[in-house]
Amino acid sequence: MLKARVLTAIVMLAVLSVALTAFNTQAWIAFIVLIAALAGWEWGGLAGWSMPARIGYGAGLGAVLGAVAVLSGLAEGRADTPILLAVLLVSIVFWLALAFPWLARRWTLGSAARAALVGAVVVVPTAVAMVFLREVSVGLLLAAMAVVWVADIAAYFSGRAFGRRKLAPAISPGKSWEGVYGAIVAVEVYGLVLAIVSGIELSAGVLITGAVGLAVLTAVSVIGDLFESLLKRQAGIKDSSGLLPGHGGILDRIDSLTSTLPMVACAVLVLSP
Repeated sequence: MLKARVLTAIVMLAVLSVALTAFNTQAWIAFIVLIAALAGWEWGGLAGWSMPARIGYGAGLGAVLGAVAVLSGLAEGRADTPILLAVLLVSIVFWLALAFPWLARRWTLGSAARAALVGAVVVVPTAVAMVFLREVSVGLLLAAMAVVWVADIAAYFSGRAFGRRKLAPAISPGKSWEGVYGAIVAVEVYGLVLAIVSGIELSAGVLITGAVGLAVLTAVSVIGDLFESLLKRQAGIKDSSGLLPGHGGILDRIDSLTSTLPMVACAVLVLSP
């Protein structure tokens, strides 16, 4: 298992590196469309759909993403702000207003229509954010993704070292409040170091805004993780699929990104001159 996990990680890193640095805009969009389609196929598994339905849904999400890329101008290397904002805000509203009560009450995906709608809200804005942020800067996309990676690593080690109070024992027994606190601290340090290295002027306003923003992103990343954990538990499965040996599936790798990247993209879109 460890060997498979390491080999898969190496392959994923190599593929992502090539895609990020060598692909032009259209090739990157095609790559993300494929990822979104596979994530949609996995989502159908969480919803308990038949294989034909899963394949059709995955293809449908890929088509929706392609349509958004064309209509928003992303396919041409530009951004139509109203269209992108609409897509990203749908995701933000879901994660900030609906995800917490969903977790607290342990709602299920329910009907096929609701499952399809929620899947689109989770997957499509994330994919759109990945296309938009990469178009702005590869470094920006990686920096945003690194927030989740730093949070995950810090939560794991701080939780193991200091974890006493369970965060959501009925959903993910291994997570603790101490792990969340450790993740927030680590992400704040990461953000400060990144700002210094990037030469950003650290005024009081920048420090306060950055600290609050990073804390919110970290908290929301945990919600994204818990949300997928709940769906997998309800579906009675350990991983969203076996596409990535030793790592589970696409959704297992992007669970926290689904709740964070749209927020980062929206902030960049609104704050950019």
